[in-house]
Amino acid sequence: MTTAGARTLGPTLTLATTLPDPGATPGPEVLVIGLLRVTGDDDSATDPALAVGSGLLADTVVAEIAAGLAAVGATGTTGELSRIAAPAGLGVRSVLAVGLGAQTEDPTAESVRRAAGVAARALTGTASAITTLSTLDPGAAAEGFFLGAYRFEEFRTPKSASDTAPLGAVTLLGSADDAAAIDRAAAIGTAVATARDLVNTPPSHLYPEVFATRAAELGAQAGLEVEVLDDEALVAGGYGGIVGVGKGSSRLPRMVRLHYSAPTPEAKTVALVGKGITFDTGGISIKPAAGMENMTSDMGGAAAVIATVVLAAQLGVGVNVTATVPMAENMPSATAQRPGDVLTQYGGITVEVINTDAEGRLILADAIVRACEDRPDYLIDTATLTGAQMVALGTRTPGVMGTDEFRDRVAAISQSIGENGWPMPFPEELAADLKSRVADLANVTNHRWGGMLAAGVFLRDFVAEGVQWAHIDVAGPAFNTGGPWGYTPKGGTGVPVRTMIAVIEDIAAAG
Repeated sequence: MTTAGARTLGPTLTLATTLPDPGATPGPEVLVIGLLRVTGDDDSATDPALAVGSGLLADTVVAEIAAGLAAVGATGTTGELSRIAAPAGLGVRSVLAVGLGAQTEDPTAESVRRAAGVAARALTGTASAITTLSTLDPGAAAEGFFLGAYRFEEFRTPKSASDTAPLGAVTLLGSADDAAAIDRAAAIGTAVATARDLVNTPPSHLYPEVFATRAAELGAQAGLEVEVLDDEALVAGGYGGIVGVGKGSSRLPRMVRLHYSAPTPEAKTVALVGKGITFDTGGISIKPAAGMENMTSDMGGAAAVIATVVLAAQLGVGVNVTATVPMAENMPSATAQRPGDVLTQYGGITVEVINTDAEGRLILADAIVRACEDRPDYLIDTATLTGAQMVALGTRTPGVMGTDEFRDRVAAISQSIGENGWPMPFPEELAADLKSRVADLANVTNHRWGGMLAAGVFLRDFVAEGVQWAHIDVAGPAFNTGGPWGYTPKGGTGVPVRTMIAVIEDIAAAG
């Protein structure tokens, strides 16, 4: 999977069952190992434990590495990096130990994934590395290295571009049985990086028409069925939410549909919907200027959905997957919708627009109704929808709402793969607060309480009866405005691609 320019999205991942011959040319430059923080009964730190796999290194080499790490004060604290010269004859120039933190049992997949990501960033400029982190969890290690090495510099000139290349290749030590897990991790890493690229592309270069073209190209490359509705088709089709949000911009809206057919005719069907606001000023209800530049990320849900359906096709999952992706730019102008306007959503529900900055739910509502016309068994929509998500759960924890059973299933899977979605309720009193004096619904309540939940309650009215549904609010998790951590870079994160593909695979396995 690639975006425009077909750039390399991550390091090359290969599997080896033994360390290379010390005389091999070219050989890996660095051996990356895990280091566990060990505490005594009184919680005082003792010498850390090396996680190097069984039988890969001679005991004398392990002892020499341990002594070298002790000499530089390595503790194994989560994310700590310690680098020493390699013992003679190991076949690498240095050993990089990355802390896995205190572990009462075997390291978790997420601790391995994060440690690999930290190591990947530290190895900028390294052509090739080899690691034993894969002996703990091959898939997690591969994902972490791939995602941690991600870099987006498409719009940098030599004046500010990095003068060193990202990590080029990683050899993961393990058994022949690990090959499938590593291949899958590379595919997932590419999908996440593709979503990141789309989010990181500035709105000057990614607006609805261009976004639709890129989505269509990705879909065609993956062999998907592709349908693109332009602004005239949206008007003719009655997509009042998308048209209403997009009419304030000179760059008019689009909707893209991408469909993957499973190999078996009796397969379940999953609908994906993602919010694609390529830039959000708030419209007439304009946002404060401070931080508005981050609204380039307001199509993070759409980017994740596009990457996920392409990934589903590449993995050949046993589920039909259709992505319905509304795309618009929310701008103030003489043609923009106004607070107090009433629009008719696709399917006929009328909505009073109280706040034009609550636009995401308007375009999602149209797309959800259209997606439900295909009679899916399951529906997942995702969006950078509400600032209230960050107030309630912070910037790293998605809020998951929807039908109770499927909501809990999605949240549990999200937690198991490290994206940490959290199940949230639908308080019934919020539905009464969305009543309009002139239309079927208002797009916001008349208060600020439970804003994330109220947005979900609004969307619930557009989901067809009998469809198992989950709504994932990723307002904070889709875009990291702080420094990099673990395998998460600054900027677009690709959340929740890994959650959605894991849910799709779970449905394929269990129904």
